[in-house]
Amino acid sequence: MRTVTAYATPSAKAPFEKVEIQRRDLGPKDVLIKIEFAGICHSDIHTGRNEWGEAHFPLVPGHEIAGVVAAVGSDVTKYAAGDRVGVGCLVDSCGQCENCRNDEEQFCLGDGAVGTYNSQDYHHDNAWTDGGYSQNIVVSENFVLRVPDSMGLDVAAPLLCAGITTYSPLHHWGAGPGKKVAVIGMGGLGHMGVKIAHAMGAEVTVLSRTLSKQDDGAKLGADHYRATEDRQTFTDLAGTFDLILNTVSANMPIGDYLGLLKAYGVIVNVGAPAEPMEVNASGLIGGNKVWAGSNIGGIAETQQMLDFCGEHGLGAEVETISGAQIDAAWDRVVDGDVRYRFVIDTATFDD
Repeated sequence: MRTVTAYATPSAKAPFEKVEIQRRDLGPKDVLIKIEFAGICHSDIHTGRNEWGEAHFPLVPGHEIAGVVAAVGSDVTKYAAGDRVGVGCLVDSCGQCENCRNDEEQFCLGDGAVGTYNSQDYHHDNAWTDGGYSQNIVVSENFVLRVPDSMGLDVAAPLLCAGITTYSPLHHWGAGPGKKVAVIGMGGLGHMGVKIAHAMGAEVTVLSRTLSKQDDGAKLGADHYRATEDRQTFTDLAGTFDLILNTVSANMPIGDYLGLLKAYGVIVNVGAPAEPMEVNASGLIGGNKVWAGSNIGGIAETQQMLDFCGEHGLGAEVETISGAQIDAAWDRVVDGDVRYRFVIDTATFDD
């Protein structure tokens, strides 16, 4: 076991504390990663403030991890010391079930996927996993991703959740040339949705409550930008889109957005509000429309996303903070006061 510095929250809504945690010794197929940057995802906040329930404290969040391989186990073949790598939302799964064999580890049918934090690792004595708000992490090589040399580790870190969360549904539902795609919300997830949909060749519209980020939207690749607080938007854009990506983690009138779809169009929800959402079935039946969900992606698709972003020069728009600024950053995320992803510089943990 090795002791490393981390930032943990001791209970729901409690301030973060600098702590020492234990990482397991390297097994034959394990990779030790020196974490350079860890992104702050809104799901970290939902979990850390126990808004979804079942949080295990003390909690070390973080599943947007980028760093450098420090050491590898004796049987590791994919990575070597010095490689630039990342870790996303998953660190293990059964590896044997139908979904795992089909590279959909996030839907493991065995004992379930092991999350990067707040999850019991059934392959390692059911210990609770600690995430990326720490100096290093030990992960099976099968759940480590290679970061392209063309991108900085700071802008790569958020891709391990925000990137794959938006890439997967855009890829699955065929965003590309000739398709009109709308992205609801332009925050940590939404700004990556805009970048990726644009790089795929789609015509992209941002649907945001106000026009406050309109200039940013154009810089990120949006062809159009409309305010949803203006009801005329829903009249003007009725029947427009092939695909709408909803990145907002709040209850919203889905029926209004169904009206923006073409026949056979799709709304995909990637935001996860704590409250139930409702839709009138007639809004789906009229036009054979689909309301779908999407949950990250498997390891192979996540690597595909990283390679795609590397080829197209994509990375997250980030604001770098120290470990001591995590509490303030969480509050700013809730207030929508970040453009567009906080990343924690773990070098500050030694301060």
